[in-house]
Amino acid sequence: MTGATTTAATPTEAARPARAAADPMRPLAREWSRFTPRQRLARWLVWLGVVAAVAWAVRSIDIIPEFLADAPAQMADLLVRMWPPDLAHYYPAVHTALVETLHIATLGTILAFGLAVPVALLAARNVCRIGPLNWLAQLVLVASRSVNSLVWALIFVAVFGPGAAAGVFAIAFRSIGFVGKLLAEALEEASPGPVEALRAAGAGWGATMLKAVWPQVQPAFWGIALFRWDINVRESAVLGLVGAGGIGVVLNDAIDFFQWDRVATVLLAILAVVLVAEVLVNRIRARLI
Repeated sequence: MTGATTTAATPTEAARPARAAADPMRPLAREWSRFTPRQRLARWLVWLGVVAAVAWAVRSIDIIPEFLADAPAQMADLLVRMWPPDLAHYYPAVHTALVETLHIATLGTILAFGLAVPVALLAARNVCRIGPLNWLAQLVLVASRSVNSLVWALIFVAVFGPGAAAGVFAIAFRSIGFVGKLLAEALEEASPGPVEALRAAGAGWGATMLKAVWPQVQPAFWGIALFRWDINVRESAVLGLVGAGGIGVVLNDAIDFFQWDRVATVLLAILAVVLVAEVLVNRIRARLI
């Protein structure tokens, strides 16, 4: 006769289920650790690399400790020389230069949009489906953003000579990358539904862009325009340091002749213009967007 054989449970085995039921939190009693030993070692190595890089950078730039220790006294002496500002110097020299700075920023922004919109259309993959053109447009946008405004100004001063024309083109070519990238992203985020509906109705490319895409990207367009103009007002204030016109020319002349009271007047005027531009942009955006 065959049958299942049964073995009697030992007292230890019989006590295990009872012990687990009596202590349900026993599996959670282990010590919790956020990082594994390997992760902690990697984090320490990263921090060690950062400290070593900072130390190497400090040594490579040859900081003179004596000059660094004397900096607070020199700054205090400079502030004493700058106060009180020479407010009589504001008109006409500073005022005329400020107006020219605003003209440079405005014309540069308008020129930038005229050049950036076609590049943005080529960079948006849902508008232009030709891969090499997308890549070329992205290359133009990256090249524009990678060059600083002062470098663009130096290039155009060599081309056009000193003056506001170099500043306008420097602002424009610096802004193309910023404006084009944001516009291309706005175009790619546009809903394809209205576009497909107009194409199904037989609308051409121009009508589709005007009636289906433009209403969707219009808020982003005006927001980008106002934001970039605000940035360009600030950037155009320093272009005169390299001969590209604007308030920077007056500031550079005052610094060269150690006329620190006039430097203070120029800096206060720049600060006032930047603050007014900020308030103006915020109010216009609140009305348009």
